[in-house]
Amino acid sequence: MQNYIQRGQLQVATQLDAFIESEALPGSGITSSTFWANFSDIVAQLTPINDTLLVKRDTLQQTIDQYCQSRTALVPEEYKAFLNQIGYLETPPANFEITTDKVDPEVATMAGPQLVVPINNARFALNAANARWGSLYDAAYGTDVISQDNGAARTKGYNPKRGQHVIEYARKWLDVIAPLAKGSHQGSRGYDITSGQLVITLHDRSTTTLTQSARFLGFSGDIAKPNAILIQHNGLHIELQFDRTHQVGKDDPAGMKDILVESALTTIMDCEDSVAAVDGEDKTLVYQNWLGLIKGTLEVTLGKPDSASIRRLNPDRTYTSTDGNTISLSGRSMMFIRNVGHLMTNDAILFDAKPIYEGIMDAMITSLIAKHDLLDNGVYRNSQAGSIYIVKPKMHGSEEVAFANTLFSCVERALSLPDNTLKMGIMDEERRTSVNLKACIYAAKERAVFINTGFLDRTGDEIHTSMHLGPFALKAQIKQQPWLTAYELANVKIGVDAGMSGKAQIGKGMWPIPDHMADMMQSKTTHPQSGANTAWVPSPTAATLHALHYHQIDVFNLRSTIASAEFDGLDDILTVPLLADPSSLSEHDIQRELDNNVQGILGYVVRWVHQGIGCSKVPDINNVGLMEDRATLRISSQHIANWLLHGLIDESQINDSMLRMAKLVDEQNGADGEYINMMPNPLESIAFQAAQELILKGTAQPNGYTEPVLHAKRREMKQNIQ
Repeated sequence: MQNYIQRGQLQVATQLDAFIESEALPGSGITSSTFWANFSDIVAQLTPINDTLLVKRDTLQQTIDQYCQSRTALVPEEYKAFLNQIGYLETPPANFEITTDKVDPEVATMAGPQLVVPINNARFALNAANARWGSLYDAAYGTDVISQDNGAARTKGYNPKRGQHVIEYARKWLDVIAPLAKGSHQGSRGYDITSGQLVITLHDRSTTTLTQSARFLGFSGDIAKPNAILIQHNGLHIELQFDRTHQVGKDDPAGMKDILVESALTTIMDCEDSVAAVDGEDKTLVYQNWLGLIKGTLEVTLGKPDSASIRRLNPDRTYTSTDGNTISLSGRSMMFIRNVGHLMTNDAILFDAKPIYEGIMDAMITSLIAKHDLLDNGVYRNSQAGSIYIVKPKMHGSEEVAFANTLFSCVERALSLPDNTLKMGIMDEERRTSVNLKACIYAAKERAVFINTGFLDRTGDEIHTSMHLGPFALKAQIKQQPWLTAYELANVKIGVDAGMSGKAQIGKGMWPIPDHMADMMQSKTTHPQSGANTAWVPSPTAATLHALHYHQIDVFNLRSTIASAEFDGLDDILTVPLLADPSSLSEHDIQRELDNNVQGILGYVVRWVHQGIGCSKVPDINNVGLMEDRATLRISSQHIANWLLHGLIDESQINDSMLRMAKLVDEQNGADGEYINMMPNPLESIAFQAAQELILKGTAQPNGYTEPVLHAKRREMKQNIQ
């Protein structure tokens, strides 16, 4: 049971109130009375508008449900006319370009990986923030990009044979990321600074320099014998490190011990899909960690007491240019904060004795915290340009983006921030946003700084929107349908046409299999090749490897071709990925798909509900670890609900699968000492109950979202634990 403090018209959970009063407000330039009065006014003004927007979501969905129920198939032009008539499809605005200004280069003019991390996990958050630079040698040594065959196994100690393979792999990439006028970095013997130029001595003792596409910027140490050399290529930096006493450098002809790669340019600190935050206690932790990151005070102690180390934010990196000036580069990823969307409420704060919308709460409090960055109240600066970057997820159409824009303006006034200080990232992950993306960007054209695609949430909404039309294809087949290709292409095309290039990020979604880096290196080139200047990766190691693709592919050069191409894609985006012939599926096919979905749901829900873990590497049905958050859960639960609705499966099959998969999930988590089993009494397990509700009542979940059920069950679990 939460206790509350009265603040104006708001009742604030005591733990959250104490944090805001003693930590967030001091030094912000905002008095307590002003903050709470303005906060109360915003909640009073915007809550009815938020209510109306959610009613419109439901009304549109009910109208589409009725339309789908009356048809066995959609006639494209009739369907499009219907969507126009009900206001689902909007009239696009005339051509325009965003006017967003004061944008940091990491967002506007650079291309590289992006991490998304649950902000309530301080260790993960610090690791992500520090992933601006990564060791290419470590990334290759510790992953499957280097085979373990023929004596090259990953051993507890250093394996010199594997190490040699790593060096060869890294030198091949060095030819890409620091290209030479002639020859190769393989077997190179020296890197010397002569008359302000970097001179490389090759394997055959001849010398060469970098091509014009790469720039030697500076060094650290003695210019006659530098311990690091800084190079820039495609807007990204590389640091060559030298140490002839190091176990790697001592055997290297040039004494090179490592190659540091500028990796995660930006990180989204997530308050949403990867976080389980259901009350005042949870939200306080979220906000405390955000303040610790902004001020540079967040620390985590690792290891045993007698050998503990403290992890904190990395300092900047400094070098000397050949003319003696100091070069300083950020040692940290530039941070966005992802707020909660428009749907959920949270009783961490009450208004008229009712929980307020969490999106309003996040906007006000995370912006208050981020203001400390603009006032130089921290050890480091996050935004050199003086902006606060907020990713706003799960918005449906331009009206909801316009509402977020209004919310941000209200927060700016409340916190005495200049107009458009709060920059908006628009997640293109709902169908009504995809088909109206141009209008959505226009609704925030003065602060839009990010759009990106997300297959999982987008597919979950695709299924829910057309739930009554018929059974959907297998999940693997949905990825291969025309709608997805068109959606990915249209996102970049619309963003480029809206003038986002050079002012904002256009991003792509997550690589979900953190242990399969070799596969990622083969397939994730498609993201920069699409013209996207960022894409999500599941770990700092993945960021280091994916960064290589942005050296390989000049994203900004590609965009001139995209801008000149004619592409709309709307007809394909509106093509629903239904199962072409349900009778073509065997009983085995159906059972395999059901079991795969159920196992994924249970594997994620049990950690969320029982342990409050919103994102983790969850073993799939084949024991392959997948990075999962609520988006994964949404697509799987909606897919089962769709098949149940159309009779491909029945409740008895679902219940049987759930019992078998609960046993499997318990076994997969056997090594976790804090794990709470679902078996042998699954009906008494709160997590099992949550999974049942998500599946069996999937058609009734608002837009197929999982948050209402998860939050209710997590709160029940916390009450039971207390």
